[in-house]
Amino acid sequence: MAVTGLRIGVVGGSIAGCAMAVAGARAGADVTVHERSDGDLQDRGFGIVIPPPLHRELVDGGYLGADMPTIPVATRVWLARAPGRRSARELARQQAPVAPCNWGLLWRALRANAGGCTYHRGHPVASVGRTASGGAVIRSAEGEREYDLVVGADGHRSVTRELLAPGVRPVPAGYLVWRGTIPSSALRDHPKQLELLESAWVTLGFPGGHGVFYLIPGAATGSRLLAYAIYASPPAEAHAVHASPPAADAATGTAPVAPVRAAYVRHIAEEHFPAEWADIVARGEHSSQALHPVADFVVPRAVEPPFLLAGDAASVTRPHTASGAVKALQDALCLERSLRASASAAEALHRYADERSAEGARLVGLGRRLGRAFVENAPDWPAMGPAEVEALSRAALDGDASYLYGSVQRQG
Repeated sequence: MAVTGLRIGVVGGSIAGCAMAVAGARAGADVTVHERSDGDLQDRGFGIVIPPPLHRELVDGGYLGADMPTIPVATRVWLARAPGRRSARELARQQAPVAPCNWGLLWRALRANAGGCTYHRGHPVASVGRTASGGAVIRSAEGEREYDLVVGADGHRSVTRELLAPGVRPVPAGYLVWRGTIPSSALRDHPKQLELLESAWVTLGFPGGHGVFYLIPGAATGSRLLAYAIYASPPAEAHAVHASPPAADAATGTAPVAPVRAAYVRHIAEEHFPAEWADIVARGEHSSQALHPVADFVVPRAVEPPFLLAGDAASVTRPHTASGAVKALQDALCLERSLRASASAAEALHRYADERSAEGARLVGLGRRLGRAFVENAPDWPAMGPAEVEALSRAALDGDASYLYGSVQRQG
């Protein structure tokens, strides 16, 4: 028999928090969300790719509306600059279906479907704790509220995690990721690149790193943006700053780009990209840009009753896995399943912990292997072909699975 009638408090109202609120409400709980920001979040964040089966499950399950726009593509194309020239060379094509979407539109859809929950904006949570009866309490400037369960969905600087796993700290990878979005109008003079991006997402390798490019829906109906993530070591003059990065946004985990850093991603494009891609990234007008140092961590166990952790509060994996928002959405589905399949809150938490703790550890390990293979020990990209891309992918996966890596198409 499913456990129902629980009072669930969610710390954090971003993607993870809204998804967990939907999960709790669908399982019959009375859910209250505490979001620190007093404004809407839909303008924050960049591109997200979701596995198509997960997207269908979320639509069928009522987490997302079928009208939330995505730009599905089925193929991953690997490129590099041809040796001695500024033209692009295609290295390989790989089956890797994804459903790219816009962070803000995803948050808006989840927020709309959490409409039956109480959502407090501008309520920073100071701390969480236990009651004498074994319940949970959330403390803020507005006072204390008691719950049967508290979900920590408050990001990588989670106050909930500080109670459960106070010694867990991010482990730096030693390189950065630049994220940005560029209006698709910048592709108007590059029809070949636009045609490619309408059917595929692109990995562009360069010495010491790589970039990932894909189209996402814009905020305006029918509009599109080119989203990218570029991984590389920081410029020499930024190493000191890199050791103490600016505070990241609680909703997106990204930090504003200082002028020298914004210029550096353009320098990477000018120096290492094929001419057409350099023109798009180095001279295209950005609608948003941010960076953050790549780091990861995972808690030993995502639950300590009456608390559970979700999304980046439970684990942060390197972004190569494209599993930040994806893992948060899967966390929510797991919570709903666990509540529906359990006769008590304790049993539900046990089910959730067994599944999601192991998944967090798996993704962190996968992200580290991908980072070593594609950034820290980046290959000689221009010398690669389908066989080499397939071998590199298999070595990095090391027997694991990822929706980003399918079979490589053989040429000829």
